[in-house]
Amino acid sequence: MQELLKIENIGKTFKSSSLFFRKKENIALKNINFSIYKGEIFGLVGESGSGKTTLSNIILRLLKESEGKIYFKGKDISKFSKDELFNYRKEVQIVFQNPYSALNPKKTIGFSLKEILNIHNLYTEEERDKKVLKILKDIELEEDVLEQYPSSLSGGQKQRIAIGQALIINPEFLIIDEGVSALDVSIQAQILNLIKSLQEKYNFTCLFISHDLNVISYLCDRIGVLLNGELVDLFQTEDLKNSNRNEYTKKLFSSIKFD
Repeated sequence: MQELLKIENIGKTFKSSSLFFRKKENIALKNINFSIYKGEIFGLVGESGSGKTTLSNIILRLLKESEGKIYFKGKDISKFSKDELFNYRKEVQIVFQNPYSALNPKKTIGFSLKEILNIHNLYTEEERDKKVLKILKDIELEEDVLEQYPSSLSGGQKQRIAIGQALIINPEFLIIDEGVSALDVSIQAQILNLIKSLQEKYNFTCLFISHDLNVISYLCDRIGVLLNGELVDLFQTEDLKNSNRNEYTKKLFSSIKFD
């Protein structure tokens, strides 16, 4: 398998201090190592505060690691020039937990989708219109949504739009951070099936971050388990029931009912 993203000895320590207290260090991530291969959906699971979102922010260069390296297609992303970083952020997109945060409440959905193509200077005006209509069809929404504002959409519709915004520039790598956790169970299932369908169409690689064990085991090819900033387990999803799983993994997944 072709390695797309490599996490090598990543650590992150947050330091805080005040006039009255000594400097305090909070270790958010410690010695994280794993790779994500082209075409797979890799699930990163852990409870709140385990370091999942911190790691995704480091991958996106929204945070700087305290130690270690991240390689994308064999290149150290910490050494990217401004132009290389701009291109990297085109190839690596994210869908956040709250889709409303990615939408301008004062702009129509059509404007928001098209604006992404404008920012990256992609396609002609006519091609942009066609691209917006295609992505709308792929995320299974009607064209009349284009004239609507975010406030008029349901949670499921907003999440579909957020996914569409990420995919409209054809990224190679997609991070989905708690992308269905705020949705009702029935809507969650629709979005998960949509992600599977879209991966087949767009051939993206995905890092799917969640605390929801059922979601992770349903969607992902491989799973990494975070506990207090450390990667304590890493395995193929089909090996979830293996007796040599980490004890914390067994505890996390004990609630899942297997066929």
